[in-house]
Amino acid sequence: MLPPLAEAIASVPVIGETYLLTAEGQAFGSADSLGRRFRIWCKEADLIGHSAHGVRKAVGHLLAEAGCTQYQIMTIHGHTQAKTSEVYTKGVERWRLAQDAMRTIRGLKW
Repeated sequence: MLPPLAEAIASVPVIGETYLLTAEGQAFGSADSLGRRFRIWCKEADLIGHSAHGVRKAVGHLLAEAGCTQYQIMTIHGHTQAKTSEVYTKGVERWRLAQDAMRTIRGLKW
């Protein structure tokens, strides 16, 4: 769990065993029902076009940018296939390689 989320959760009283509750104070019945509610929360916050999955993908990308390995991201996201987490590290690694290459040729005399 990312520190900002952990801090936000710690700042409110916990009711029962579930952190996110329906308007009726019950646990969400499924991941789909939580996803639908998340989209409503985003719309209410004027964050049109955002979803829980989008946040999850953004976290994966941030982890890769911070230097986490494919396997670290795999563990955090609960992926069972390493290839699933590779999508986050592949682009970041290519960007770092390109930056290194550009630094290498910067000193060349043309």
